[in-house]
Amino acid sequence: MSTTTGYERQVREAGLRVTRPRVAVLAAVHDHPHLDTEEIIGLVRADLGAVSHQAVYDVLRALTTAGLLRRIEPEGSSARYETRVGDNHHHVVCRSCGVIADVDCAVGAAPCLTPSEDHGFVIDEAEVVFWGICPDCRSTAHATTTSQPFGGNSRV
Repeated sequence: MSTTTGYERQVREAGLRVTRPRVAVLAAVHDHPHLDTEEIIGLVRADLGAVSHQAVYDVLRALTTAGLLRRIEPEGSSARYETRVGDNHHHVVCRSCGVIADVDCAVGAAPCLTPSEDHGFVIDEAEVVFWGICPDCRSTAHATTTSQPFGGNSRV
């Protein structure tokens, strides 16, 4: 969904009043998933002009509470937001640059939503974060090590 009308409909169907900041935040997060609050503020200001930090924080909270946004917070990172909600997808995070990508629900021997002990909880979501080095950082690291004398060993 990429039209303002579509975002307005989503906001309205979530039981929220349609405002320009809510539509602008929803559009920014839809077009640029996994951004942090400061990056979202920059996009919203580019779209609407002067909008306070507090207004964007309030909108993010309202849209998250309404289920239109999902807030994720990988270890060592500030909160990030995405519009992919309602499924139990996971994320892969680059240890070098911090880029985040979506990963569909984990498959294989380890169950995704069945913990070994639920301690009486009714489980409705599992958060799995995969960590590694993204292709861009691997390429950069490879270029750096191959361009240095002696195969990248810079110790004397």
